Amino acid sequence: MKSYLYKFFIELTNGKWSSYLIMKFAHSKASSFIIPSFAKVYKINIDEMEKDLTSYNNLHDFFIRKLKNGTRNSLFSKKEVISPVDAIIEEMGIITGNKTIHVKDKVYSISEMLGNKEMVDKYTGGTFIIFYLSPSHYHRIHSPVSGQVTKRWTLGEKSYPVNKWGLKFGRSPLAKNYRTITEVKTQDNHHIAIVKVGAMFINSIILSHQKEKVNKGEEMAYFSFGSTVILLFEKETFRSKDFLSTPYPVKIGEVIGELSGKSK
Repeated sequence: MKSYLYKFFIELTNGKWSSYLIMKFAHSKASSFIIPSFAKVYKINIDEMEKDLTSYNNLHDFFIRKLKNGTRNSLFSKKEVISPVDAIIEEMGIITGNKTIHVKDKVYSISEMLGNKEMVDKYTGGTFIIFYLSPSHYHRIHSPVSGQVTKRWTLGEKSYPVNKWGLKFGRSPLAKNYRTITEVKTQDNHHIAIVKVGAMFINSIILSHQKEKVNKGEEMAYFSFGSTVILLFEKETFRSKDFLSTPYPVKIGEVIGELSGKSK
């Protein structure tokens, strides 16, 4: 019964006012009393957390919790690309010649997602990977590569559900939701677009990295609620790990592929 209630309020209730009320409650002191049961329902590994359950002031603070040092892989080679989040890889594939991707039998425009028709040309024919974060996941986003931040920008105003039902039945949430995009250029001149997509009508993306350079594994931002991250790679510059199938669970620091091909 408790599991059903959490799934209803956190995962399935995505109306404008219900989402607002959830946000208000999550920031309240009263919400701290449900943290232990929330952690139990979602099978959260409390041994990985930087603080114990009783140290969080409210549910929001627990959502954006940090991890203990050493809980994720930090040893990788220069060309390896790591997962930027603890998440489920829902889809991956090729960005088509007409600048679209196919997710849950729906077609999404990369031009609309990035809001820049000139920039999108470099990603046509490249690879996309979609990471979905549920309420059970660690909500901080880390850089999948090291390099120079070439651009940061924000698009969209509202945020609609991005869980599997939202992706299947929603009105293009990956391309229309409130989102922040960071483009990184590696030392070998490969470009990667990191698209952070808001969810649940709450534009809850906080950028914690404002420097011109970013190191692989360094924190870039965090979500206040479960959401989605999309990675876009240029054509013939990324070779993915041999995933058996999707959905596929990953953690920050886990190698998902490597950069390849000629630099541009």
